[in-house]
Amino acid sequence: MRKLPPELSDEEIDRLRDECRAETVRTTSSELEEILHRPIPVLNYGFVRVVDYMGTDASIVQAARVSYGAGTKKVQEDRGLINYLMRRHHSTPFEMCEIKFHIKLPIFVARQWLRHRTASVNEYSARYSVLNNEFYIPEIDQLTAQSETNKQGKSDEPLDGRDATEILNILEESCRDAHAKYSHLLDKLSLTRELARTILPVSVYTEMYWKINLHNLLHFLELRADSHAQYEIRCYAVEILGILKRWLPITHDAFVNYRQKSISLPQKCVELLKQILNGKKISREESGLSKGEWQEFAATFGMDE
Repeated sequence: MRKLPPELSDEEIDRLRDECRAETVRTTSSELEEILHRPIPVLNYGFVRVVDYMGTDASIVQAARVSYGAGTKKVQEDRGLINYLMRRHHSTPFEMCEIKFHIKLPIFVARQWLRHRTASVNEYSARYSVLNNEFYIPEIDQLTAQSETNKQGKSDEPLDGRDATEILNILEESCRDAHAKYSHLLDKLSLTRELARTILPVSVYTEMYWKINLHNLLHFLELRADSHAQYEIRCYAVEILGILKRWLPITHDAFVNYRQKSISLPQKCVELLKQILNGKKISREESGLSKGEWQEFAATFGMDE
């Protein structure tokens, strides 16, 4: 069974929700209120949960129109405006919404995460607190060889079953051994926590509070919920994308349509596409594109290379 910190027990979450429950005159999201404070499991020990937020789809529309109040326009008109803002890459109306998460994640994922610097972060400190014996161990189907063409990526072929089992055994044994020595340094040899932590691998779990405005959150999701992102951070991004749908359903739909599942074409590809649509037969040599560009262009529009 997944282990959660004692402060995230069902009883504690219910207590938090009861304490925070109050009548308000500010705009709220009923769908997001349903999961406020409740952890959503990710990976083997991780989670993501919403602890606070500000604004709704109406807040974006209000800011864009520089008007007071909500409900002055029909929902369809609000949808059209948000679609326009997303399509035209406007930023400040989306900055009117903010959200704060509590996230538990492996340290190596946190280091990728914090590349997104336009947020406010406070992370668990292993200088002052002891890290739990909780490490990320991948599922066996996630064990693949290093890609020969992509230095950052993995190949699509899973490792041989016997090799995969050996890898898992090595990872688990290494983590157990590292934490045992970490505890020995702390408890038996009285080493400071800030130095004892150096023996632990980056697969150990940390926690952080992460507050970000919607504009920057969408940029995070565009990169990290993408199929090219590393699997582990993508798992978190997919859950946050689901949270976005609860919080801002109109913005979520616009983001998926105009950002996540859209394509960007350079000018030379636009001109090439115009010629093809007008019935002109063009070979790769005539296109002026490199081999890689032509392959991407052909794959995007379902053309024969």
